[in-house]
This record gives sequence, C-alpha cells and structure tokens, in this order.
Amino acid sequence: MMQLTETTAQKNSLFNAMNRFIGAVNNMDQTVMVPSLLRDVPLEEDREMTSSLKSEEDEGDMYSYYQLLKSIRRDIEWGVRCAAADERRKESMKITRMNSSASSSSSASFSSEEEEEEDEDLQKQFQYHLTGLQGVLSKLTQQANSLTKRYKQEIGIGGWGQ
Repeated sequence: MMQLTETTAQKNSLFNAMNRFIGAVNNMDQTVMVPSLLRDVPLEEDREMTSSLKSEEDEGDMYSYYQLLKSIRRDIEWGVRCAAADERRKESMKITRMNSSASSSSSASFSSEEEEEEDEDLQKQFQYHLTGLQGVLSKLTQQANSLTKRYKQEIGIGGWGQ
C-alpha cells in the first residue's frame, strides 16, 4: 500500500512531467524524419492541438510548432539562454547587494509574524506556479504526441505504432 501511494505521488511530480514531455518531444523528433514536410500544414486541421494553441500572434504551421516544442525541450534540458535575462540577473544582483547593506539595520525590526507570513506566501506562490507548470507540461506533451501522430498521417503511416 505504501508503495502504491508513493507511485501515485511520483506520477504527479514535476520531474516526471518534464521527463514525459522530453520523451514525447524525443519521440516526435525521431519520428519526424523530414521536418520540412510540416511546412504550410495548418494547425487548424488538428482540433486537439488548436484548442490550447490559439493565440493572436501564433497562427503558424505545424513546422513552426515543431520548432517551438524542440526549443522548449532544449530550454528544459539546458536552461533558458537569454542575454536579456542574464543582464537583468546581473542588474538585480547589484540592486540586491545595495539593498541588503541598506536594509540590514532595518531587518532587526522585522517581526517573526511577518517572516512567517512571507514564508507562507512563498509556499503558496511556489505551489501555484508548480501546478501551472505541471499543467503546461502536460498540455505540451499531448501536443507533441499529437504532432507526431499527425505527421504519421501526413506521410501515410498513420496506423503504425499507435
């Protein structure tokens, strides 16, 4: 019984959600041997993908979505590599250093009640974002699987390996 509960909890872990997404994108990447065949194939034909894809700026084709999924996988595996983010991080560190030296005298007046509220707020924020991230990863996994299935149909092997 203990192991069954543990397995259920593990199924819902962020680590497993990331692994499922990465596995689905790896499968997609291995299946899609000629990505250029996805160019100009509209997303509209696949209701499963378009229901959660609809955005004003992203009306592209399956090829652009294929590239997007691979990019997200790369970001998960290697981290987000954005020069602007690096600059913001450096600037933030400068501000934090200046604030920490200035606020060290005022931190003594910070009550334990306020610290507990801040810790509780951080926990709520973490749980909120973790739940959101797991939901997004689940949808992206479904979409990678759907794109793989759709590619197979496009090249005429839709009945194999399903």
